[in-house]
Amino acid sequence: MTRLKGGAKAAVGTGLAVFAAMALVAGCEGLEEGGSSTGSGAAAPAQDGRAVSPLKNPDGTKPGLAPLTSETDEAAARKLIETLRTKGRGPQTGYDRDEFGYAWMDTADGVPLARNGCDTRNDLLQRDGQSLRFRSGSDCVVIAMTLHDPYTGTTIQWRKQKATEVQIDHVVPLSYSWQMGAARWSEDKREQLANDPLNLMPAEGRANSSKGDSGPASWLPPNKQIRCAYAVRFTQVALKYELAVTAPDRQMMLDQCEG
Repeated sequence: MTRLKGGAKAAVGTGLAVFAAMALVAGCEGLEEGGSSTGSGAAAPAQDGRAVSPLKNPDGTKPGLAPLTSETDEAAARKLIETLRTKGRGPQTGYDRDEFGYAWMDTADGVPLARNGCDTRNDLLQRDGQSLRFRSGSDCVVIAMTLHDPYTGTTIQWRKQKATEVQIDHVVPLSYSWQMGAARWSEDKREQLANDPLNLMPAEGRANSSKGDSGPASWLPPNKQIRCAYAVRFTQVALKYELAVTAPDRQMMLDQCEG
């Protein structure tokens, strides 16, 4: 049932060239409205055969975050991570969520799914959700779905009436990006980062809340099986937007792909 609308557009500035080259080598924010819980409060194990490896999903338009299990993929992941620049994390002075545009705008040009008539939040729910139900008269607004959450390895039966157990994570947190250089970006580029499917992952709300604006050295998904995949996705976003990461973050990401 999952439907994505609209065509992908060109990515961001000169960062695209670096990102594309790395893709060839390799092959958080809370949800303002959405979310719901499993009916019994006990999450079931996630088994999502639709989830795609980040190495095979360089634009982020395919669902989920599949584990990297082969030595070849782990070697490709390490090679990608090693290309990241490092620097210290700057001050948070001046940071505000509004600096990245309102959530979740459909008008952030230059990223996949922009201007397709459906806001970013619902685009992501459609991308990753299964057994989708839409609001009466709408082919955009999702009111119920099944989400296989890669971060926790659990399955959530989501209903729109509750807004706490599913959130849309910014893989590279907006505050993190601000401290690593986004404070000097144009408004358009910040809006692109905030609404780029490559940087967005629907996830269990408590896990996302615990992450805050942490980099990988301070927070990794509870599900150990996808930590290398998460490191790759973090790297892909950083390369696309020409962001440096801290040295501890890069080392932690390399550690997750050691096999």
